[in-house]
Amino acid sequence: MSDVRQITKDEAYDAVAPDDFPAMMNVDRYNARSTAFDKIISATHDHFWDPLDKKYIDYSEPFDIENEFILPEELVLELSLPSFQKLTQKQRVRFANESAHWMLSSILHGEQGALNLSSSLCHVLRDPGAQEYAANQTREEARHVTGFAKYIQARWGKPLPVGKTLGDLLTDIVGAREVYKKIVGMQMLVEGLAMGAFATFYANARDPLLVKLMQLTMTDEAFHHKFGKIWADRTIPKLSQEEQDIIEDWAAECFQTLLFNLVNPEQKQILYKEFDISWEQVTAEMVDAVTNEKRREDMRDATNIFRVLIKTLLKAGIITDRTKAFYSTYVDMDELKGEGDRMVGDDIAEEGIRYLQKINFGANVDALKDVTIAAAE
Repeated sequence: MSDVRQITKDEAYDAVAPDDFPAMMNVDRYNARSTAFDKIISATHDHFWDPLDKKYIDYSEPFDIENEFILPEELVLELSLPSFQKLTQKQRVRFANESAHWMLSSILHGEQGALNLSSSLCHVLRDPGAQEYAANQTREEARHVTGFAKYIQARWGKPLPVGKTLGDLLTDIVGAREVYKKIVGMQMLVEGLAMGAFATFYANARDPLLVKLMQLTMTDEAFHHKFGKIWADRTIPKLSQEEQDIIEDWAAECFQTLLFNLVNPEQKQILYKEFDISWEQVTAEMVDAVTNEKRREDMRDATNIFRVLIKTLLKAGIITDRTKAFYSTYVDMDELKGEGDRMVGDDIAEEGIRYLQKINFGANVDALKDVTIAAAE
């Protein structure tokens, strides 16, 4: 991969070109296996679930989508804007649930991106342990794609198209030849974004089926986040200043793109047409509603997706004094730094793992060692 800048500080993340399969048959490679990922690989059986098996999740569970809010009305920002005051109560429910449809479609597209990215790591990671982990994650992301596709089918029929911002970002990191972009982009940024979103849905969704889907998915995603943390622990401290700047600037650029474009009205304009409201009008009204102070207030919530992103980057050492001021616009960095290393969703995931152990191992579950997210590092 001589045509790209690889920033590799640990042999576990050594990479070859995607089309260099002969390198995978090098006889010395097979015995040069890192043990860095053994714990998260061996924990895979503890959080196995099958989205097509009703003993784990039953997509036939009913929900009155025409009259009940999937998410509380106050979490749908648009419903507080002037343009939306003309809507009837039934229209407000429909718009709120279409907003949930849009968010869950975005999550589905993100899971598809994670599936393809994990698969692409199998083609380039030379280390057999890292490659096995990537193969495990590929399998888990595939069941997430199935799980979210089944939920969306049950409630709305089919997903909504991906927004340009998310679609472009996913395309860039899946196609990136630099391993650091794949790991920082997917295992840290997109997975961090997802964990915040999952925790928000888990805590607030009024559809029990959706709450269950979120917890099951989080039992996998917490381990995916650990893969990125292992990379950071083994890479960031060994970077030159130039290399630190490259990774730090790229992460900040991705964060800024997501913060200002991921959920802006232009990305969501498909939602407004049915209600005869222009996305341009929504944009104009949001200028007053979504100020930096509003963003800062929202980011006090531990499940806020952008707060989770900032904490992920900070704890990984990807935010330094050089870029700290940029993020300080939205969060109290000293407060964030003082928080423990546990991430939002870890407790939810561990509870979900115990639930899955009872299903998977039945009476033998008491004989199992209690596997925690923190221990699998």
